[in-house]
Amino acid sequence: MEGFVMIHGIIDIGSNTIRMAIYDIKGQQIDFLMKKKHMVGLAAYLENNVMSQAGIDKVCEVLFEFKAFLEIFHITNVDAFTTAALRNCQNSQEAVAEIIRRTGIHVEVISGDMEAQYDFVGAVHSIKEQDGVLADIGGASTELVAFQNGQIVDKISLPMGSLDFRTKYCSAVLPNEFEVRLMEEQAKKILAEAEAFASIRCRMLLGIGGTFKGTCALYNGIYNCERKNLVMEAGALEKMIQHFSQLEEIGYEDAVLLMKQVPDRINTIVPGMVIAKVLTEHFQCQQITYSDSGVREGFIYTHLVK
Repeated sequence: MEGFVMIHGIIDIGSNTIRMAIYDIKGQQIDFLMKKKHMVGLAAYLENNVMSQAGIDKVCEVLFEFKAFLEIFHITNVDAFTTAALRNCQNSQEAVAEIIRRTGIHVEVISGDMEAQYDFVGAVHSIKEQDGVLADIGGASTELVAFQNGQIVDKISLPMGSLDFRTKYCSAVLPNEFEVRLMEEQAKKILAEAEAFASIRCRMLLGIGGTFKGTCALYNGIYNCERKNLVMEAGALEKMIQHFSQLEEIGYEDAVLLMKQVPDRINTIVPGMVIAKVLTEHFQCQQITYSDSGVREGFIYTHLVK
């Protein structure tokens, strides 16, 4: 791959957000250039597990915007894929075909298994830990990868996510105590069905994606850590859920922190933290390490950098 140089765009159509990341690829070196994203909440456009026309239209609207940007800078190397919301809906094939036809952008539907694989490949490039469990809490699914000695032991995609839980169990912007308990019970029930992960225990949970990014930002604010800190004590999640839900009256400082650090995720950050808490308790994790590299980087390392 020596001498191989290109600017490459990766479009990730997720259940919460639609992102386009631009990378400068030079041989084995990958440099992130910029990112554009829209908080679409695609999972909320599902009606009886059918992606509505409004949801399809919204995806096309965002992709047209991305396409115009790519054309201005003559970026022709582009890959696009979609995950849980469009993968699991009953009209997945028809919805994706319409998006491709209208936008001219080929969109690949990646399986939950492949999404977990990309997550792991992307994340391990930025950490030193060789053993643990990786978790990617998305809007409609959660991908888990157990790894030892830097190698995958098992992986699974679970049907639970921050936007999915927010839509099903929360009646207001922030959940109340009863709703938090409902989400905890459901997360435990779904996780219990993952038999391959029943006996796995690990010191560290490797978290990727928006839920962990937002949680880390809130954690650093509460505990006065440097902004660049990427490590959280797992036991702090219980306190953080109390801080940012209606389990107790939210105070001035917490309200400011929430609006400043996660303005786009105010509705979904607590449901995401509830899922993270259930995961850390099940795996008996002591720490959570956030990695900013994930599925998009994993796609590049898998298909574009050999």
